[in-house]
Amino acid sequence: MVKRYFDLLSAFVASVLLSPLLLLIACSIKCDDGGPALFTQVRVGMRKRPFRIYKFRTMQNGRVTRVGHWLRSTGLDELPQLVNVLRGDMSVIGPRPLTHADVERLGWHAPAYALRWSVRPGIIGLAQLYAGRGARLSWFLDRSYVT
Repeated sequence: MVKRYFDLLSAFVASVLLSPLLLLIACSIKCDDGGPALFTQVRVGMRKRPFRIYKFRTMQNGRVTRVGHWLRSTGLDELPQLVNVLRGDMSVIGPRPLTHADVERLGWHAPAYALRWSVRPGIIGLAQLYAGRGARLSWFLDRSYVT
């Protein structure tokens, strides 16, 4: 319960403080290519329940946009996930949410990985710090967070 209050308070404060930046980013995306500022995708959440994750859109027609490249390199494309935290779909800190395809590809639907699905996914997770180092390390880091 304390973690949820921390999540709500930090997401609310961050949303208020960062609102000018969020607006600037949304306008930059719109000016860059005329498309919508937000992108949504179905991810697997706590108890393997699907939810829609919000991100700033970084691609147009399968290619990363100029603004999108900058957003990805700074991690600012993840900021709309503060809405997911406020809605209760995500936490500030936790294992990153995966797509159904990623869960299948990694084999993380098996009972041995049940612990991972007992917590809300997070905007920030330990596995992000070691991105690209393999599924086994990601699982170990996710598990170390959960336990």
